[in-house]
Amino acid sequence: MTERFTGSFTQQEPIPEAGIEAALAVLRHGRLHRYNTAPGEVAETALLEEEFAAYLGAKYCLALASGGAAMACALRALQVRPGEPVLSNAFTLAPVPGAIASIGAVPVLVEVTEDLTIDLAHLEAMAGATGSKVLLLSHMRGHVCDMDALTALCDRLGVRVIEDCAHTMGAKWKGVPSGRHGAIGCYSTQTYKHMNSGEGGFLVTDDAELAARAVLLSGSYMLYARHRAAPPPEVFEPLKLEVPNVSSRMDNLRAAILRPQIGMLEDRRARWRALYQGLEAGLAGAPGVKLIPRPQHEDYMGSSFQFLLPGWEPERVAAFVAGAAARGVELKWFGAAEPAGFTSRYAHWQYANPAPLPQTDRVLAGLIDMRLPLTFTVEDVARIARILTEEAAAAARAEALGSVAAPVAD
Repeated sequence: MTERFTGSFTQQEPIPEAGIEAALAVLRHGRLHRYNTAPGEVAETALLEEEFAAYLGAKYCLALASGGAAMACALRALQVRPGEPVLSNAFTLAPVPGAIASIGAVPVLVEVTEDLTIDLAHLEAMAGATGSKVLLLSHMRGHVCDMDALTALCDRLGVRVIEDCAHTMGAKWKGVPSGRHGAIGCYSTQTYKHMNSGEGGFLVTDDAELAARAVLLSGSYMLYARHRAAPPPEVFEPLKLEVPNVSSRMDNLRAAILRPQIGMLEDRRARWRALYQGLEAGLAGAPGVKLIPRPQHEDYMGSSFQFLLPGWEPERVAAFVAGAAARGVELKWFGAAEPAGFTSRYAHWQYANPAPLPQTDRVLAGLIDMRLPLTFTVEDVARIARILTEEAAAAARAEALGSVAAPVAD
């Protein structure tokens, strides 16, 4: 009988009991809005910001409604204007260029390498060609580039960096937490990320003016003094009548759910690493499969797994994906002609008027992506690896015979 996988690629772990109890307490008293507090009470959201800032070693933190809201807030805090070019990876998810477009700025997309990180040579060329002074850097699918080289380049070019850490919360480069290399770090707490509140996000910075602008943008009204991970009131004074209110606050219910999860990030990173490395070992000999090397300086969060099928024709890739799906393994293919679910590529983002990027096209043509939820076990990923290896072998046999690969038969 052909081996199949029956687990769910979208089933997350339950919210920790401490988060459930804290959420019930918020529901019982009804003060969900972050500024609706009883006398002497500190809002869950303010406490969450303080604790997340401490976890990252950041001076300031702001909790927001989503990771996309955090990126848009960061761009506005840097005073990016409509029509202004903003650099970003071509390989990312749609909310990243969407954040740029949401404020009327123009995404300038940069090539990706086979390591799935931003191409620094092309970044320098596009910065020079467009005059852009802001980079929204996406650590897409948890792959972190050489951050020393990137920050040195951006410092030389006068480019300020916003880090999109939706896939790298808890990751590090040479011991420095992801999101702490640029002017601002942005994070997501959407269900499939490293802390789960359904939707939500963070913005962190050490720059007092940027933090004050972000708090005002989030919709603090004149209640900014209630923040505990924010600059003192005097920083807000010259800004409070200048900065618009673009309401995007997090509420106390989601903050209550998230607070206990901060202390779980280190354990989660170790558990994801075990799953990732198990799958990596299982696919090491799969025919036609190229694994993505992880730099020694990168302490990654392995919550998803990517590999390349270099040189495969689209029909062969499509058959491989279909064969895996027939055996219960859900794969995403970034080279597909049409976007599907959460997966799209730069050519689909017509609002960005993207120029062709031949290097990125070659990489994405054979790029396969897969979630690794913590509800999986090491035995699960070993089974998944066996299935994918068998399907890759079937695809190779079919190619040798001159026909499209078919799923392995019972």
